[in-house]
Amino acid sequence: MAIDKAAMPFDPNAEGDGVTIAIENPESVGIMTEDGGMIFDFDPDPVATEFGDNLAEVVDEQDLAMLAADLVSQFDGDRESRSDWEKTYVKGLDLLGLKFEDRSTPWDGACGVFHPMLSESVVRFQAQTIQEIFPATGPVKTSIVGKIDNEKTKQAARVQELMNYISTQVMSEYRTETEKLLFSLPIAGSAFRKVYYDPALGRPCSMFVPAEDFVVSYGASDLATCGRYSHVMKKSHNDLRKLQVAGFYRDVPLPAPQPDLGEIQRKYNNLTGESEDFDLDSRHTLLEMHVECDIPGFEDPNGLALPYIVTIDKSSRTILSIRRNWLEADPKRLARQHFAHFQYLPGFGFYGFGLVHMIGGLSKSATSLLRQLVDAGTLSNLPGGLKTRGLRIKGDDTPIMPGEFRDVDVPSGAIRDNIAFMPYKEPSNVLYNLLRDIVGEGRRFATAADVKASDINGEAPVGTTLAVLEREMKVMSAVQARVHAAMGSELRILAGIIREYGPFEYPYEQEEDKVAAEDFDDRVDIIPVSDPNAGTMAQRIMQYQAALQLSQAAPQMYDLPLLHRQMLEVLGIPDAARIVPTDDDAKPTDPVTENMQIINGKPVKAFIYQDHEAHIQVHMAALQNPDIMGLVSKAPNAKALQAAASEHIAEHIAFAYRRKIEQELGVELPGPDEKLPEDIELRISRLAVPAAEQLTGKAMQRQQAEKNAQMMQDPVIQMQMQELEMQKQKLIADHQEKMAKLDLEAKKAYGNAVMQKEELESRERMKSAELATKLAETEEKSRNNEAERENRLEQTREQTSTQKELAGFKAGFEAIQNKIDKDTNGGVDNDNR
Repeated sequence: MAIDKAAMPFDPNAEGDGVTIAIENPESVGIMTEDGGMIFDFDPDPVATEFGDNLAEVVDEQDLAMLAADLVSQFDGDRESRSDWEKTYVKGLDLLGLKFEDRSTPWDGACGVFHPMLSESVVRFQAQTIQEIFPATGPVKTSIVGKIDNEKTKQAARVQELMNYISTQVMSEYRTETEKLLFSLPIAGSAFRKVYYDPALGRPCSMFVPAEDFVVSYGASDLATCGRYSHVMKKSHNDLRKLQVAGFYRDVPLPAPQPDLGEIQRKYNNLTGESEDFDLDSRHTLLEMHVECDIPGFEDPNGLALPYIVTIDKSSRTILSIRRNWLEADPKRLARQHFAHFQYLPGFGFYGFGLVHMIGGLSKSATSLLRQLVDAGTLSNLPGGLKTRGLRIKGDDTPIMPGEFRDVDVPSGAIRDNIAFMPYKEPSNVLYNLLRDIVGEGRRFATAADVKASDINGEAPVGTTLAVLEREMKVMSAVQARVHAAMGSELRILAGIIREYGPFEYPYEQEEDKVAAEDFDDRVDIIPVSDPNAGTMAQRIMQYQAALQLSQAAPQMYDLPLLHRQMLEVLGIPDAARIVPTDDDAKPTDPVTENMQIINGKPVKAFIYQDHEAHIQVHMAALQNPDIMGLVSKAPNAKALQAAASEHIAEHIAFAYRRKIEQELGVELPGPDEKLPEDIELRISRLAVPAAEQLTGKAMQRQQAEKNAQMMQDPVIQMQMQELEMQKQKLIADHQEKMAKLDLEAKKAYGNAVMQKEELESRERMKSAELATKLAETEEKSRNNEAERENRLEQTREQTSTQKELAGFKAGFEAIQNKIDKDTNGGVDNDNR
């Protein structure tokens, strides 16, 4: 807020123009009218911005200038802290021998060759590694961790195909930048790859960043934990203007760029033959600094420095952009990674060691020895010496050609008396052997020496040969593993860019209508196609040969088609899937087609939803067909075909058993490949016990019934059954006749017993009547005579004796009756027997 005139007391009656107040920032003024007062806010909130906006557009110019000066000063300090590393690297570049050296010492035209040990190692590493990490089909493959289902498998195939398509067809610079990186990596020890989305091109881009253009803060040890690192970029004025028009950079005028050439770039220009013509170099030097800092107006309330990407024009110290370097949905606001760090050999600090650092001294010694040997041979073949002053040779300023004779003026004596040669020796064998040892040590360290076939015993087991290769390639295998890990980081960055910026639709026709960006949902792991466990094709071939040798001992334990297909893929033979099909390639078909495929030697596979009983019947019918089996038995692979049919039928039998268990349980079981929790597996196991027993019981009953039915159809069994039936009828007739006799005898005995019983009862009644009469008479007489009483007692004793006899008769009658019943029951038991 600015006041044009000095403040003075306010007079409401005064005349004139009064005081003029100009408000520079109207949004900084807030007026409260509820109570009649006013509030002036001279420190408003920062301008509202979107998350991905360029914050340099809203930050004050003075704050931007102070921030730019501070960051550029920090960059200069970071680059100065690695000056010794740059000097070592510059000296090592001379050992590559990329430029011929004209030497004038010890004489003009002395040998200036460089031994190719270092350059040979670099070229070998580049050629070998590019084949591993970037084959013709693309550098990407996918993997699924955890539960695997059909949907994830299709998604993984789509992601792999799209990323390989983008890296080989859309990102045209990808392979070239990769080869540049692999050439620089073994020399410098560190190389970087920047993966980003280019709004001007509308696609992902990948840029090789040499180590000299990537400056980190002092004391940094890892890219993920580094608090400040800078990427030095060179952009032409037109390219920079395109980004300004697109809104990526601030649209501010920039002065003409100033030359910014370091020692390493000067050495590059010297090796490639480029001149340092700064008048034609109109490129701006931009510093893209990934820093943790406080941006004025966007400070963290907890006082934490947040990750930002600040782009500065170095010559004018003008900030072009400030962007947040974390994901909007990340509550921790962790810094995003845009670079992948490739290391040849991790060292003590941030930058790795390269061949310049490890075998640079050996390469320099080999170059010196080679030059000495060549110079010694030159001096030995064309020696110099001394001659007398008066000796003249016509044309003595030109060398004598082979077969040429020239006139000589000899002042006196013989020619040999007027000429003396210097005692130059031929090239030394000691120097040659020393050179060979030094070169051998250097090549062995760099794994540039070839393993000769003559050094390997052809009769040795594959494991022994593999051990020899492993020992020789151990260093290279470790380097390949580090490159594989860095490549994985780069591909994950690329996948994140595709997920964020697209393409959102597949650029080619798909079987299913899927959104491309939605497939990158972290359910599928994206990994390099290279193998970190085997750095060369020779190692992988030896590994598969060892596996094939093991499979010969127990072929039933191996998936031989899969093993042979992987072997063909390692050899680089195209269409390996068509050459060696596996069971996973088989599609569900009807049983007749399956029989045809088995006869033709093609893989077949049973699927869980098929009618397995019908398939089993059709397959068994084919195996029992004499016409088919007669022809199949004449084939050279008859045993293999029969084994394949048996294995396929076994698959259907297993699925059929599973379905019957499900029917007994009344529920469907989880999929065969589905991983079950412990409690679910335990419950299923307990429920399956009675279901399996019941199923087994039904099968045994059915088997017994079938066995009985089969036995009934046997003629011998039928004759035996008829004989048994006749014997049974005869036994029944004999039994019936015997029972009739027994029945008649029983009836006679019963009649006699009844008659005897009736007679006894009659006698008893008569005796009872008599006794009663006598008793009456006795009682009548007892009143008068004791003698008569005794008579009555005597009669009573007789009556008691008679009753005992009657009881004995009854007991005898019951015994006879029991015997008759026993004989009757015994006859029935004999009939049953």
